[in-house]
Amino acid sequence: MFSFLQKIFGSKQDRDIKPLLPIVEEINQICDSLKELTDEELKGRTLSLKAQIREAVDSIKANIESEKESLKTLGISHDEIEIIKEKIKSLEQELSESYQSVLNDILPEAFAIVKETCRRLKERNHTYMIGGNTVTWDMVPYDVQLMGGIVLHQGKIAEMATGEGKTLVASLPTFLNALTGNGVHIVTVNDYLAKRDQEWMLPIYEFHELTTGVILNSLEPASRKEAYQADITFGTNNEYGFDYLRDNMAADAQSVVHRNFFYAIVDEVDSVLIDEARTPLIISGAVPEASKEKFTDLDPLVKKLVKLQQEYVSSLIKKADTLMTKKEEMAKDWEMQAGLALLRAKRGYPKNKNLIKILGKEGSVRLLESVENVYLRDNASRMHEVDAELYYSIDERFHSIDLTEKGREELSKPPRDKDFFIIPDAGSELAKIEIDTSLSQEAKQVAKETLYEKFAEKSDLIHSVSQLLKAYSLFEKDVEYVVQNGRVLIVDEFTGRILPGRRYSDGLHQAIEAKESVSIEGETQTMATITLQNYFRLYKKLSGMTGTAETEEAEFHDIYKLDVVVVPTNKPTERKDAEDSVYKTKREKYNAVINEIESKQKQGQPVLVGTTSVDVSEILSRMLQRKAIRHNVLNAKQHQREAEIISNAGKKGNVTIATNMAGRGTDIKLGEGVKELGGLFIMGTERHESRRIDRQLRGRSGRQGDPGGSQFYLSLEDDLMRLFGSDRISRIMDKLNHEEGEALQHSLVTKSIERAQKKIEEQNFATRKRLLEYDNVMNQQREIIYHLRRNALQNERLRNEVFDYLDNFVFELTKEFLSTSDVGSIKNKLAHQLGVPITDEQLNTDYPTEETISKILYDICTAYYAGKEERLSSPIMSQLEKYAFITTIDNKWREHLRDIEAIKEGVHLRAYAQKDPILEYKQEAFRTFSDMLNSIELDILELTFKLTPQSQSSKHDRHTQKVTNLKAIHADPESVYTKTKTSLPEKSKEQDKPIPIRVEKQLGRNEPCYCGSGKKFKQCHGK
Repeated sequence: MFSFLQKIFGSKQDRDIKPLLPIVEEINQICDSLKELTDEELKGRTLSLKAQIREAVDSIKANIESEKESLKTLGISHDEIEIIKEKIKSLEQELSESYQSVLNDILPEAFAIVKETCRRLKERNHTYMIGGNTVTWDMVPYDVQLMGGIVLHQGKIAEMATGEGKTLVASLPTFLNALTGNGVHIVTVNDYLAKRDQEWMLPIYEFHELTTGVILNSLEPASRKEAYQADITFGTNNEYGFDYLRDNMAADAQSVVHRNFFYAIVDEVDSVLIDEARTPLIISGAVPEASKEKFTDLDPLVKKLVKLQQEYVSSLIKKADTLMTKKEEMAKDWEMQAGLALLRAKRGYPKNKNLIKILGKEGSVRLLESVENVYLRDNASRMHEVDAELYYSIDERFHSIDLTEKGREELSKPPRDKDFFIIPDAGSELAKIEIDTSLSQEAKQVAKETLYEKFAEKSDLIHSVSQLLKAYSLFEKDVEYVVQNGRVLIVDEFTGRILPGRRYSDGLHQAIEAKESVSIEGETQTMATITLQNYFRLYKKLSGMTGTAETEEAEFHDIYKLDVVVVPTNKPTERKDAEDSVYKTKREKYNAVINEIESKQKQGQPVLVGTTSVDVSEILSRMLQRKAIRHNVLNAKQHQREAEIISNAGKKGNVTIATNMAGRGTDIKLGEGVKELGGLFIMGTERHESRRIDRQLRGRSGRQGDPGGSQFYLSLEDDLMRLFGSDRISRIMDKLNHEEGEALQHSLVTKSIERAQKKIEEQNFATRKRLLEYDNVMNQQREIIYHLRRNALQNERLRNEVFDYLDNFVFELTKEFLSTSDVGSIKNKLAHQLGVPITDEQLNTDYPTEETISKILYDICTAYYAGKEERLSSPIMSQLEKYAFITTIDNKWREHLRDIEAIKEGVHLRAYAQKDPILEYKQEAFRTFSDMLNSIELDILELTFKLTPQSQSSKHDRHTQKVTNLKAIHADPESVYTKTKTSLPEKSKEQDKPIPIRVEKQLGRNEPCYCGSGKKFKQCHGK
């Protein structure tokens, strides 16, 4: 039925490509007409396009500027400000639509100009420098590259196979959109590619006098600003995101480096928007009082616990093996005993080599699963019986750890505190303090602070133990990380590259540093954070390109509203992809891989061996060395030689072992005589959990119609096979009388593995989506705060905003006065909070209504403010206002981030009370944010009314000192979207950090309205 419909309507690819064909034809016709033009005339056509764009948008831009100027008028009312802002928003939308309309109109001519420029550069053998090497321009866009360029301009993702020239494709929409003068951002996965792509495409841009800039990690702020001012800017996703966060921490408008977010093209879009986007970007500052010794002190305890667990698991495996060998001789219920021993071993140390070996035997996995099903009945109500004999249990699939009662008892043995894991019940202890009549108010306060300190200290210790356990049990050296020069460096599981400057968050990195006995870096506090999903949503138009996007099409559309268009190859693909070869053990698999490499090398055919970790690449390297087979190794430890190794990988007889980092921006070109030998042969030594990564590895071979081949070699001991259904394949092998060293090859096996990969991809998508749901709450709050801060940075005067806050303050005072008639209280509040004196006579009125009292108080305060401005001068008052806004917003936002982290840390526990954690998080975050906004207003009012230049100077020194030694961190995914499931200690059924107390209250006038309109309550349902 599906094939019948496809014949009638065509495939999705056919439908996507069909409307592009007439545009490509028009581009080629215009290009032919440009050949007769001189260089100056061709450049003149570019200038003509720029003029056409200006003509379409200049009047709208002028109207926007005019409205922005009217906002600066002093004394303008809040309602008038809101009306003007709505006008500006509408005009900006009109401007965006006008830009896209005119760009669509001029696209054929702009693309034709780029193509003709490329033709002239090639015809003249134009030479230039890339990375210190002299190269000659040899590129003119093919029709499929023109199609890819159109797709990118339309704000979609272009999937183009490796070797199809995606870098040149990007130059087409980049040139077109750069004509607006708004800036185009090209996003790459590392600094090397950012610099290389800028140099590579520079001749096109220089020919037409378009400026370019590169954002590198080492750039100073002034150089960054200059790079962003260019027509086209190249950089990594991290650098763009961190600059955005730093801009929103800038002390003055001159320190802001970003211009706007007009258009971005993301290279390797799947790597950036999916793999990298699992983790937030964080700017953090040092916590002065944080102690690093706790990890050093706790490490020996946890190390001993891990050793005890490993010894116990070894005894369980031995017991299971004996029971499975002698069966009824040992016990009548040998199956239950053996299965239980295997289940405990699996939950205690799932990567134990002897366990993996036993589970490779026929029926072992089935036996384990049958026992596991018994304990999983009734919502796993009996699973605690399995874990009770362990010191801690591990759930490998969910990457989590559960410390058991036995483990807690071991860690609490003398001479350690027997109450090590008992956290005081803060609620009941506070109640005792309150009702203790023997304590004075001062003594009660001291007792409360002591209790809070004890609570925080115990919580922190337990959390540190949890992270150390995770470091020992779930994170392997040379797999998840490497140790170089006394530092723990994270290895990207998708690219195999070292991630410089990135640290696991939430104390996990420090735990790994303690485990590896290297220097432990201090703790940090989050100053600013954003996920890559929400950063890239800032752009008015976003597009991307990669060789592997189709498998993640649903996620791209769901999260980013980006459609994927598969662009056909310039030449048919000749690569032959063989079915997977599955072996029982890793040893058999590695021997088969080495034998195949030896065979291929004798023929002279180059081989690229893909591995999933540094450890495996080094194992294969040692095996090849024993056979005296010359080879190159490319992994996270040799990443400096990447370009050199890749450039030689396609030469005759070469063998290259590489982690997933092979390629990704660098093509492998075949050496002389290699085509006749069958091209580059790809050998995968393990399936990755993502099908995209496997496709990327295969895509290294068969570029531009070259011959090639690929095959994956797997074993039942591989992580993917072990966790997802190796027993089924093992049974098939046993039925076929499988012999050692013999491989199983069948399309059904390959499809079964791909189904397992799809299952994992769905789980990962759900995780990323969950992370985004949490961050969407923060994103709305972040936008409000950053808008408030930008407004404070950019405006000369903030008096209108101060008086708006004053209006809210006066309103609350008036309500209090009318309900109590307490003149003394009003006088005290005005004097204490604003420093404004007021007499009884001024408040004396025959008819005290809300309107008359509000007007009296408002007039007294504004008169005082005007008097202060007259004494200090308007320029100084402007500086005081700006300082009050920036300082207050920064301090309150940092506190808010800490509070939000505390909420997020423990909100998942509310699921035990049948409450949705996301909904609970949203409610708590809303209340916390509303309180913060009110606090910001009051603090700004107090500072602007009471602050003097002398006090501002001294406070400024303290403020700047707090935000020094900032670090830009792309956090690890584990601590962001999964929490270690540590068993709760006695008397503690709450999270490690105290959650802000939930208090039901009436909405304040300045809080966001409950209806979700985004307006303040007073401007919506509070009227």
